[in-house]
Amino acid sequence: MTGHRTIANRPIGDESLLQLRGKRALVTGGSRGVGAATARLLARAGADVGISYHTRSKEADGIVAEVRGIGARAWAQGGNLADPSAVEALFARVDAEFGGLDVFVGNAGVWPVPDVPLEEMEEARWRETVAVNLDSIFLTTQAALRRMGNDGRVVLVSSTAGQRGEAFHCDYAATKGAIISLVKGLCVEVGGRGITVNAVAPGWIDTEMSESALGGPGREAIEAAIPIGRVATAEDVAGPIVLLCSPLARHITGEILNVNGGAVLVG
Repeated sequence: MTGHRTIANRPIGDESLLQLRGKRALVTGGSRGVGAATARLLARAGADVGISYHTRSKEADGIVAEVRGIGARAWAQGGNLADPSAVEALFARVDAEFGGLDVFVGNAGVWPVPDVPLEEMEEARWRETVAVNLDSIFLTTQAALRRMGNDGRVVLVSSTAGQRGEAFHCDYAATKGAIISLVKGLCVEVGGRGITVNAVAPGWIDTEMSESALGGPGREAIEAAIPIGRVATAEDVAGPIVLLCSPLARHITGEILNVNGGAVLVG
């Protein structure tokens, strides 16, 4: 392993608990859902926060206003992160606003709604899902690491679908499984710099992305399969993300933190 370690064997004091004051954070897909909840919670922990969004500029402006109201610096940048030019523009903004990064949360992604068996899936859908969910993670994580000093934090958002698959959504499951493998390899590459790389793997989340599945009669069956008995909120997922960004998680890397109410243990 190359590089050098920067974290001494020192105790963690009470003042360090979930304390991110002065840290510079970027959250992709930050205009709604888990990304928005994560941006708010990072700001409450003291971090300055930039967010990316695809098309929802009004919602993104609202999150920026909320974060500023908490007392943190905040900004938003639009663009399709599967496009290298949009990623260049995003990180030019990072350079201008922050001059570097301490925390990167790769959250942008899509869950195609229609159930489609793989043998009938159009190539266009496959390529779009891979571009939005995986190419964007490669491009943004690479750019983030190039701006991250020692002891940085990278948290990528995967899914339980990436661990056990999801019938009729094989495109989505494949991209989320690839993120898990990326975390396992990348954490070794950058560990010598004191950078940790982890993922969260949520199950069902009560957000706009899953509204079609949770808004109908199927919700009762979904909740019955979750030992805790309810679908997660966006805040339920944001909390573990921020934990992984904090000093409390400084010796955790290469891990996939399940946030699913125990759903993978049933059936």
